[in-house]
Amino acid sequence: MSIEKKELKFKFGESVDALPERRYAKGSKFDAVLDSTFVKRFTEISIEGKDANYIRTQLVKRILSRKMPGLGVAVANGKCYIEKGGKVKTPTKKPKK
Repeated sequence: MSIEKKELKFKFGESVDALPERRYAKGSKFDAVLDSTFVKRFTEISIEGKDANYIRTQLVKRILSRKMPGLGVAVANGKCYIEKGGKVKTPTKKPKK
């Protein structure tokens, strides 16, 4: 009984002495939202295909990392709102029992 080996097709790319540097995205797609001007105290924000709680989580992360005082994010009745003059509540870990 003999086993046939399948032919392996391959192609070499360009040879290099060092690996290229990795490219990382700077910022976030949510930065455009935070850079907008808010006229009223509460402004509703919605993003197609995203849940209000997801939007809140991402905006809170960006506000904290950019150290933007005076902006808060809240969810009420399934809608996400940016609060001008508000505070972002940092997530707290529940103590273990």
